[in-house]
Amino acid sequence: MVIPAAMRDQIVAHARAGLPNEACGLIGGRDGRAERFYPAQPDEPSPYYYRIESRDQIRIMNEIDEAGLDLIGIYHSHVSSPAYPSRTDSEQAFWPDAVYLIVSLAGGGADLKGYLIGESGITEEPIEIA
Repeated sequence: MVIPAAMRDQIVAHARAGLPNEACGLIGGRDGRAERFYPAQPDEPSPYYYRIESRDQIRIMNEIDEAGLDLIGIYHSHVSSPAYPSRTDSEQAFWPDAVYLIVSLAGGGADLKGYLIGESGITEEPIEIA
């Protein structure tokens, strides 16, 4: 997935603004190129997991569709653990074609990684910052 540097900065800022809880959002784009970041409201704010509020998810999915984009990424932050899908993340990965982006804020930094999560397991997906 290719992400513009400005979008990466927006995602990291959104993750930090969500502290002490995890933050989440969706990414619209085409052909593996991220074009738009959609911050989302969490259903139940928590430092341990994320779930996008259902009405907000529907609103964002409609906006992605109306813009002629595809859902290419689902983002969330990890407050104190590495940028790797947790067991809960893997169990709740219902979009096998989307790249799951995780921003780890552990240690005060911001480590962004992407993964494909499907029936065959977890595969790291290269992220190119353009």
